[in-house]
Amino acid sequence: MTLHGLLTLAVAAVVAAAPASAQSKRRPAPKKPAAHSAPAAPKTTTPDVKCPSLIGMGVKTIRSFCDVPAGTDPQQGVVVSLPPHAGAATLSFDLHARHTYSESQTKSGKGYSRYNAVIGVLTMKGDLLTRAGVQAEFRSAADLFDRIGGGAGPGGLKAVAPVGREQIFVTIPPDVDQVAILGETLDAVTPAGHETMVLPGRPVAVISDVLVKYTPAAARKKSDH
Repeated sequence: MTLHGLLTLAVAAVVAAAPASAQSKRRPAPKKPAAHSAPAAPKTTTPDVKCPSLIGMGVKTIRSFCDVPAGTDPQQGVVVSLPPHAGAATLSFDLHARHTYSESQTKSGKGYSRYNAVIGVLTMKGDLLTRAGVQAEFRSAADLFDRIGGGAGPGGLKAVAPVGREQIFVTIPPDVDQVAILGETLDAVTPAGHETMVLPGRPVAVISDVLVKYTPAAARKKSDH
C-alpha cells in the first residue's frame, strides 16, 4: 500500500474514534421555566384592637371583653387594625348583650332582663360595611356567658357581665386596613324599666374573641435606587 493510502486510512480511523460531541455541535439544553413562588397561605390572627372601654378579662373563657359605644364617629368606636392583606379579609368576633348582674335581684326573682342590641361595622371614612345584632334574656346566673374579674363584688367579680352570644363575620375589602365597631340601637327591658333611646358614648353591647382571617400581602421589592 502506498504512503498516501496509509495516511488516508489513519485519518479515517481517527475520525471514526472521535466522540460524537467532537463531530457535531451540541444543542443547547432547553431553558427551565422560571419558578413561581407559591401563593401565601391564609392566616388567622388576633388583630390590634383599640378598645375605648375595656371591661376586663373573663374568669371562665380568659377573653378580653370590650364595650361597644353608641355613636357615628368611627374614631370613637372600637377600632380594629388589620394586617396588610391581599384580597378581601374576614373579620370575626362574638357579640354579647351587656348585663348588670345583681345577686339580690336574681335571688328574689326580680332580675329578669331582655336585650336586643344592634351594632354597625364601618370603615374609618364612615361607610357602613354591615350591621349585626344580638338578642338575649337573663333569668339566672346560668344565663351569663362569663363573669369578669377585677371587681369589688363577691369573689372579686364585676357586676357587668356578657349575656348571650352571636358569632359575627364581616368581609373586609382589600383596600380597607381599619374598621370601627359602633353601637346603633338598644332595646332593653330590665328591673329599671324599658329603655329604647341610647345616648352617644353609652355602651350598647359587648364584643370578645376578635379575629381576622386574611392572605398576607406580597412583600414589596426594594428599589435599586
